[in-house]
Amino acid sequence: MLNTLLTNDVRQTLDQFRRSVDQMFENFYGYQTQPGASATSGERTWTFSPVVESGWSDSFLTLRAILPGVSDKDVHVSVQNSQLIIEGERKAPNGFEKNANTQMAYGNFYTALTLPSGLDLDHISCRLQNGVLDIQVPIAEASKPKHIQVQTGAGQKAIGA
Repeated sequence: MLNTLLTNDVRQTLDQFRRSVDQMFENFYGYQTQPGASATSGERTWTFSPVVESGWSDSFLTLRAILPGVSDKDVHVSVQNSQLIIEGERKAPNGFEKNANTQMAYGNFYTALTLPSGLDLDHISCRLQNGVLDIQVPIAEASKPKHIQVQTGAGQKAIGA
């Protein structure tokens, strides 16, 4: 019984500490002004960055963003000035309490990734399935490695001096 009381007290203390730290940082970290709202109006929303991983194959740069609970209508992918922009909104489930304890981030998300040169930005493909957004960016043909035949010197004649 004492162990349970102590555990609950520690949880409450840590939860109160977490809320205090969140409140301390909310004014200067992680908040962005909503599009169309003036910076002085105070209209701000929380924006988080989804987890993104990347890998290369011979033909593609593959990017994967983890977006559980996000529908295809709530995510937008675009390319501008060699940056791949992933943005959208993860909505809280119906009936979800505003002050519920969760480790999931809900609300608007945004990330911009600078793409390396040598990619074909006109043929990017995206697929959202089971909360995973897979993005394939083809490597431009001009940037792919080309095999160069190495010749032997057996056919050359020596030059006499």
